[in-house]
Amino acid sequence: MANNAVVQLDELLRTDEVLADARLIAPPARGEDQFAIGVRCGRPLLYPADARDLPVALRSRAAATGARYLGALFAFDLDPAPAGYRYSAARFTVDLGDCDVPAVLVHAGADQFGLLADGAASPLADRAAAGGVSRLISRLRSRDDRPPAWTTGAQSTRFGWRYQDRRGTPLLPRTYGVHAVLEVTGSGRTDIAGFLEVEAELTGAVRRRASTRHRIPFAAPLPGAAAGRAAAVRLCMAADVVGYSRRPEAAERLQHDLVSVLADARWAAGVTAAQVSPQPQGDGQFTVLPAGLDESDAIPRLLRGLDEALRFRNAASGDEPMRLRLALHRGLVKEADNGWVGRAAVAVHRLLDSPPLRAAVADHPRADWVLGVPDVLYADVLATGTEPPPAAFQPVTVDLPGKGFREHAWLYVPGAVA
Repeated sequence: MANNAVVQLDELLRTDEVLADARLIAPPARGEDQFAIGVRCGRPLLYPADARDLPVALRSRAAATGARYLGALFAFDLDPAPAGYRYSAARFTVDLGDCDVPAVLVHAGADQFGLLADGAASPLADRAAAGGVSRLISRLRSRDDRPPAWTTGAQSTRFGWRYQDRRGTPLLPRTYGVHAVLEVTGSGRTDIAGFLEVEAELTGAVRRRASTRHRIPFAAPLPGAAAGRAAAVRLCMAADVVGYSRRPEAAERLQHDLVSVLADARWAAGVTAAQVSPQPQGDGQFTVLPAGLDESDAIPRLLRGLDEALRFRNAASGDEPMRLRLALHRGLVKEADNGWVGRAAVAVHRLLDSPPLRAAVADHPRADWVLGVPDVLYADVLATGTEPPPAAFQPVTVDLPGKGFREHAWLYVPGAVA
């Protein structure tokens, strides 16, 4: 019976729903190598909890203290388990310690939330769907292949869910949705910030435990809170996978790894996932970094993080290395209705796609990545630094008459001598 269990799969998180694409690291065990598993964490979704859906005790407390209550939905996707292994446990933890916002209810299953296994929804589920979580709400539905969770941390700011293979089924699912009710007191708060932690247990020849190397930060806006769109001088970053079009069989994996590598690079620079909204571009990605960065510190750390993450990925993949073109630019930009506007947001792509940068890729086939920066960024930041060495940069002119673009720039290839 156990060997015939069928694992269902929810629709995977869309790119615009993803907060972070992280790796679960399983240390070496009994002669086996370290391996990494991808996990995608969804952006937490908050919506107002209707008073009719609260237990009597919470209704009374809300009336006495003026507290507000929010439904909170967290979603996770795990990559397929490595060959020879299956998922036997999964744990998801939310830490809101600095916010002083406790989870007054941590739901163990969909029945507590009001979503029935046969597809019917309670008034509670209908109201939650109307609050904007309709697409992901199906993840809370009870299923034969997803055992009820053990919950921890009710009435505290650190809470979570653990799914355990209790019946000997051959697989746990890869997609999860978990739900809690948060209590917010006081006024003036515009978001709820905290950290996500993910851990998985895999069973094969040996039992392995994998967990995120870093806690994953997030900041979810409160329902109705307006996001600021003021113009500011910011650092823009664009990246592109080299040779993507000639590797169609690896396209999905390359996209996944690109997102992960760039997230690790930003993390190394002190930029959290909650501070940016990367724009996916298939074989590339464009990101506007937060205002106020100390570029003399952030850029070297960003490049170190990129180099380390890319080397780690290529060493673990076992196939053709993934190589990147990277460009940085700086200028006054503003978020508009359909993306970022400002010269730097355009110029960084001109530099990324420029003939000199493409030639650097071709001339240095052993380099995992190459970098292009404008003259202003080199003069202000990199020329007076020590990492990367200023002497390793090569001056070029990017001249694109058809685009009306001409700019002096600098190229850097790790390990090459200018």
